[in-house]
Amino acid sequence: MKFFFPDSQDQVGPFFDFETEEHPVHRVRQRDDLYAHEALKANPYDGILISKAIVDGTATGSGRFTMAQQQRIYRLGAHRFYRAGSDRNAFPIMGDCGSFTYASDPEPPYTVTEVADFYEGIGLNRGVSVDHIIFGYLQAKKKAKGIGPEADWLRRRELTTELAADFLRVVTERGTPFEPIGVAHGWDPESYQLSVKELQDIGYASIALGGLVPLKTVDLMDVVAAASDVRATSTKFHLLGVTRTERISEFVDYGVDSFDSTSAFRQAFMDDTDNYYTLERNYVALRVPQVDGNPRMKRRISAGQINQRTAIELEQHCLETLRSFDQGTSSLACAVGALREYEQLHDTKLKDRSADYRETLQAAPWKDCTCGICEQVGIEVAMFRGSERNKRRGFHNLAVFRQRVNRGLAAVGKEAHRQGIKT
Repeated sequence: MKFFFPDSQDQVGPFFDFETEEHPVHRVRQRDDLYAHEALKANPYDGILISKAIVDGTATGSGRFTMAQQQRIYRLGAHRFYRAGSDRNAFPIMGDCGSFTYASDPEPPYTVTEVADFYEGIGLNRGVSVDHIIFGYLQAKKKAKGIGPEADWLRRRELTTELAADFLRVVTERGTPFEPIGVAHGWDPESYQLSVKELQDIGYASIALGGLVPLKTVDLMDVVAAASDVRATSTKFHLLGVTRTERISEFVDYGVDSFDSTSAFRQAFMDDTDNYYTLERNYVALRVPQVDGNPRMKRRISAGQINQRTAIELEQHCLETLRSFDQGTSSLACAVGALREYEQLHDTKLKDRSADYRETLQAAPWKDCTCGICEQVGIEVAMFRGSERNKRRGFHNLAVFRQRVNRGLAAVGKEAHRQGIKT
């Protein structure tokens, strides 16, 4: 089962100075900064997922790529752009349209031909058909029995299937070098099942199940199980935007061949509690926001709610104490105390995280981690502070997530071996 990481141009500067909070003067981001597969000792994912919306933007919004980056990826191709090695098959890169970015639009902003041109133009291994996401699953569950789906849900599902048929026709006629993947959307297990049946009838052997991100695990598994009930033996599934490592054995049984997710990376700086991964549990990151670089802090200082000098003094004291603790010259109590003192100033929710901080500091999991980042930066990776630390922690999480996936797959292999011997 392959894990693809969706790219949003997340990189870290290898020469970033944590003391001065500065990059080298002559830093060139695309040349110098590192992707996760470069910053870590071992590649944490099997491939990359890149969205056309991220590269080219849509009619109503720009993408994440600069004009220079756009030109570069079209000129060099995706594998050279991501410095992913010369063997395209060893590090596959797949593409989709990025349907979340245009979910509120009545129609997808791209034609089938434009999307096929994009995939072929940057040399992708796999390409997902043009789709239009349906956000009706949770709403449908709340509806009374006997009430049918909304007209727009029906329209989007039918449109996605029609576009998939056109997409497969175009890539077949061209003889494109990438593998076409059809997208199945729905609002309940039965509608997903119908989409899968139709895509197989069209001729797809690879099908992506989309629109699953908002679903709870029980609903996700209902959809995958329903899709599997009509799956042809040769058909393989890709899960767009979701994964559940604890359900890997079931995914294997249901024919899931690959998935993509940013959860492990994003939790590093988007989650309230699960910020730093270890193989067995997650820890809270140590919140030390920048006085000068944090927009919320700057607004509160400008409004006179916070004294700037006091904030800077507490910030620096907190950093110094945490670094001293990591070096063994300051106590646990002092480190927790410094975090709490600064927290009372910067946290508008007035939440006391002292107990969580104590757990993180007592465990000091970065001291035992060999991901390639923790050994280099020490306690800095555990600080919730600025993109250079937060993204490094996200990369670390990807490394641990890879281990969790491998552990799950190993368990599947052992069980299969045991059943084989038993048979």
